[in-house]
Amino acid sequence: MDRNYPVEVRARLDEPLSRWLWLVKWLLAIPHYIVLFFLWIAFAAVTVIAFFAILFTGRYPRPLFGFNLGVLRWSWRVGYYTYSALGTDRYPPFSLDEEPDYPATLDIAYPERLSRGLVLVKWWLLAIPQYAIVSVFAGGAAYTVTSGDMWADVFYGGLIGLLVFFAAITLLFAGRYPRGLYDFVIGMNRWVLRVVAYAALMTDAYPPFRLDQGGAGVPAPAPDDLAPASAAWAPAPATPVS
Repeated sequence: MDRNYPVEVRARLDEPLSRWLWLVKWLLAIPHYIVLFFLWIAFAAVTVIAFFAILFTGRYPRPLFGFNLGVLRWSWRVGYYTYSALGTDRYPPFSLDEEPDYPATLDIAYPERLSRGLVLVKWWLLAIPQYAIVSVFAGGAAYTVTSGDMWADVFYGGLIGLLVFFAAITLLFAGRYPRGLYDFVIGMNRWVLRVVAYAALMTDAYPPFRLDQGGAGVPAPAPDDLAPASAAWAPAPATPVS
């Protein structure tokens, strides 16, 4: 996980990318859009059911959690293929499963217990500052978090859409995806998906105000960083007295 945050969003830039395929990806992805439209309606209904389950039991039913996680995974793969990132030309699978070999993956650690009180306020009151930020990134996604059309707002528009358009033009004329631009786009997508998972009651961990750029997110600590602090001041071996 990204520094132990329970929502892990990872991606791999699938180079080389076609110079022109992005022009028709909206057409190629129409079957996914149709399926996702209905999946997000189901996502909203499942989230409402989970709300009452958490309120009365403190638990998110695991089958419901698995379904909503699958919808987020599917949406992230389609967004990554199309205009959330344009990071791959590999057609996304029609699947709610993990699909670890696909260049865009998402995982959320299942919470054994969730706060029954927090569920009343986290998805609207506590998340307001996050909504203000991700609405800039994703063009208003935060305000439709419980609607069946949320997928369209989350993965298109806003600053993400603008920067992906610049990347597409660069790809068309130069045949490459600027790495710095890619890392920034993935960081914004990661922030949006963390907020979506929090607002959908899938974690109590508040999304960090941190733009973890790049496909891998926050890198794991180097081995030297994991060494015990005592190693820094351990005394040198004693010199034998002759």
